[in-house]
Amino acid sequence: MALAVGLDLLIGEPPSAGHPVAWLGRALGTLEARLPRRTIGDGAAALLAVTGAAVALATVVSRVARRLGRLGCLVEALALKPAFALRRLATAAGEVERALGGGDLVDARRLVGRHLVSRATADLDPALVTSAAVESVAENLADSVVAPLLAYAAGGLGGAWAYRVVNTADAMWGYRGGRYEWFGKPAARLDDLANLVPSRAAAVAIAAGASAVGEDGRGAWRVARRDHRRTASPNAGWPMAAMTGALGVGLEKPGHYRLGDGALPASAQAIGRAIRVFTAAAAIAAMAAGALAALVEPRR
Repeated sequence: MALAVGLDLLIGEPPSAGHPVAWLGRALGTLEARLPRRTIGDGAAALLAVTGAAVALATVVSRVARRLGRLGCLVEALALKPAFALRRLATAAGEVERALGGGDLVDARRLVGRHLVSRATADLDPALVTSAAVESVAENLADSVVAPLLAYAAGGLGGAWAYRVVNTADAMWGYRGGRYEWFGKPAARLDDLANLVPSRAAAVAIAAGASAVGEDGRGAWRVARRDHRRTASPNAGWPMAAMTGALGVGLEKPGHYRLGDGALPASAQAIGRAIRVFTAAAAIAAMAAGALAALVEPRR
């Protein structure tokens, strides 16, 4: 796990064409196209098929790695690394901060919509662009860093990739109404279940990380406990509200929720502060996942 995190920090993400998460997306899309009834059963069958294939392949890789001695550690780290994203999230948020700091609101809107959020960004003012970036940094700490590392600690390489399939399917299909109302229900509900612990663990990590870098750790936990129910998701509100409290600002998705007591961020510097909290929180979460792995591994 430590080697995988180090590889992420050193080399970042593989190209999209060669990224296993992109392969999962293509596999899920192919099955969706072949299941025209779009029922709950169809959605569950597609999710189960891709999850089963991913876990089987990950298990084979892990078993081979265990027979390779020290080289096997590198093999498994290389197989684990694409299941989470740490450097890329910080880089994407930093690009938005630089665009806003340079006065290029149009580019900042484009970057935050392309890399960080799924909401419409064309009409967002600078404060709402900043808010969107900070929210994404916090939420992605949970589902792109903490959750896959905890899944790996508890269930090995198969556990990490099972989580990544579920999370990818939710990102593709987990929408209310329209074509995904029923087809996407299994992915959405299973993703909610899979993130119950990681989202709350991420809020704790944000509070601890905030204290470590000079932000308001106590405020992070206080706002997380108070405001986490304001989002439609049972999980996303925990890390986002924690980041709100850590920075002492308000965060808002217009028409959906408002978190925190303060005004919306007055400058793009809030993104840089969020990245520092994110980095410290990710380090704390990785150490906690490593401790869990040390407890679980001898019993496998």
